[in-house]
Amino acid sequence: MTTRTLFLAWQDREVSRQWFPVGQLDVDMDVESARYRFRYINGARRAQEEAKFPLLIDFPDLDADYRANELFPLFRNRVIAKGRPDRSDYLRDLDLGEDADPIEILSVNGGYRATDVYEVFPKLVQHEDGSFACRFFLHGWRYVNAGAQERIEELQRNEELYVTLELTNPVTRIAVQIQTTDYHMIGWAPRYLMADLAAAMVESPRYSAQVIRVNPLPAPSRQRVLIEMRGHWNEHKPMESDDYEPVIP
Repeated sequence: MTTRTLFLAWQDREVSRQWFPVGQLDVDMDVESARYRFRYINGARRAQEEAKFPLLIDFPDLDADYRANELFPLFRNRVIAKGRPDRSDYLRDLDLGEDADPIEILSVNGGYRATDVYEVFPKLVQHEDGSFACRFFLHGWRYVNAGAQERIEELQRNEELYVTLELTNPVTRIAVQIQTTDYHMIGWAPRYLMADLAAAMVESPRYSAQVIRVNPLPAPSRQRVLIEMRGHWNEHKPMESDDYEPVIP
């Protein structure tokens, strides 16, 4: 049986603007059906203590172990329906094929909805040689200068990008910054990936990034530039900090 794992992140928009990983969705796949399991993780406890995180209506008990034979509505409602006439265009913007399943879609689209404060992201997978690859949409591009925004319009598929550690970010102190090779700072990696990506950058010089897609406006701002980053961990184990430990083992 194959298990795929997604995490749910919540943003405190009231005070800190900080992102917290708060939940874990495990999907056990077999030839006949999938089984779904949702649990809160310790990041939810920290979010409650630091930012008054409100538990989800669909999952009202922090200490519960939720199981189902179909995808929970919270996640299902973030996947484009098969009958939608714009489904093909939507999947193309995610660099996915027509046969993409809901978990594949959520792994790329971030579970984006314009009206809420949640994002979905896949568990980072470390291969036997320590390497990894992950995709994410560029964050914060609306806040860079006009020249950088013009440069975003010129980005090409497979274009190489620079990834640097920013040590003086006014909001998070440390951030993972994305630059073009001609030194335009165009945005950041998602904050909830920062610790694991930064660990790869510190431990090994073998990291790189490239453009996968640039979706022209009026694409949603959160789905403007799709990036793939590759790297390598020597000692670090991704997503094994206390925040990612399930409240219910």
